[in-house]
Amino acid sequence: MSKTDTYQDLAEALSSVENADVMLNFLVDLCTPAELRALSERWHVACLLQEGALSYREINAQTGVSTTTIGRVARFLREEPHGGYRAVLKSMSKTND
Repeated sequence: MSKTDTYQDLAEALSSVENADVMLNFLVDLCTPAELRALSERWHVACLLQEGALSYREINAQTGVSTTTIGRVARFLREEPHGGYRAVLKSMSKTND
C-alpha cells in the first residue's frame, strides 16, 4: 500500500464521521496528546489568520504557537495549491452564517 493510498484511506475515514463529538473521540484515539495539540494549534492559528486582525507576533503572544508554525500555516492558507485550510474555513463560515 502506497503513502498516497494510506492518506486517501485516512481522508475517507475522517470524512465519514457524522459529528464533532465522534470526530473528537476518533482524533483522541488516533493521535498522541502532542499530535492532537499540534493539530489544534494549527487550526486555531488558521482561524486567527483568516480573521486578519492579528500580526504573527500577536498570535504568538496569544497562543504560544511559534512564529515558524504561524508562518507555515499562513503559507499553506494563502499560497499552497492544496487549499485545504481555505476549503474548510469557507465551509465553516457557511455553516456559521
